[in-house]
Amino acid sequence: MLTARIKAIAGHLPEGRLTNDALAARFPDWSADKILEKTGIAERRIAADGETALDLAEGAARALLAKEGLDPAEIDFLLLCTQTPDYVLPTGACLLQARLGLPTSAGALDFNLGCSGFVYGLSLAKALIESGQAKRVLLVTADTYSKLLDPDDQSVRTLFGDGAAATLVEAVEADAPLIDPVVFGTDGKGGEHLMVRRGGFREPSAGGDMVLRMDGPAVMAFTLGHVPKAVDGLLQRTGRTMEEHDLFVFHQANGFILERLRRKLAIAPERFVIDMREVGNTVSSTIPLALAPLLQAAGAPRGAPRRAMLVGFGVGLSWAAASVVI
Repeated sequence: MLTARIKAIAGHLPEGRLTNDALAARFPDWSADKILEKTGIAERRIAADGETALDLAEGAARALLAKEGLDPAEIDFLLLCTQTPDYVLPTGACLLQARLGLPTSAGALDFNLGCSGFVYGLSLAKALIESGQAKRVLLVTADTYSKLLDPDDQSVRTLFGDGAAATLVEAVEADAPLIDPVVFGTDGKGGEHLMVRRGGFREPSAGGDMVLRMDGPAVMAFTLGHVPKAVDGLLQRTGRTMEEHDLFVFHQANGFILERLRRKLAIAPERFVIDMREVGNTVSSTIPLALAPLLQAAGAPRGAPRRAMLVGFGVGLSWAAASVVI
């Protein structure tokens, strides 16, 4: 049968770094060690002035094409997930198509999602491939949330970093699907818990007030309430068990939330991936950035297949879960 698979992932991070020492100097009530203990993050990558999500997206895509030895002409469709676009219009995917030299016959589409974006994008790539619309889909996630943060809001400045990831999803013949049906969820009533109010046409921006506001306790309650249900829903949809999954790669929100989820779901630490210490919460790119070294470990040659559960959750409020072979 024709099925989609994740072939390769490459990341791209800006050069700038925001360390816990720098944050502790700004917020003296939190030491560097306390920040690390609370968040699981030691430093975050920060885009420079004038460096945008599209720049990071291009860097990740070029790294992936070079790594795989792919000609840009071999890409049939480009998906770009970002919440920090360069322009209101045109869509960033169209501009990225031109930068990368992809063929004009390629489709190009932006979609605006945050922490669930990678899993949603994976489902779109799967649908394009398994419907026969494309053979190779380039899925790029990129965000520069640092440009949305209030410099005096320590609750968000300690968490978010900038970054991008490019994922190649391709068509292969296999005996069974390598990306199982995806489970989705949405609760727009909680949209205000993670919101940039200004900058759209409902509340136009006035000067520098286009900032992210987060209700931390509400986001925590949402996560602990909905993510376990999403996991259960995925197992029911696919007919799989937790024991069938070798790895669990969840959105890298922060270390505290991840550890609470791991314990609630009774997942052994060695099977539960936490990989955000040096990059922070990179929003839509956390899952592919954490998944990339695992793909490399499974490859060259690709080695025995391993099954991973991917779960994204956050701004929207939105969530999605997938079971994939890597």
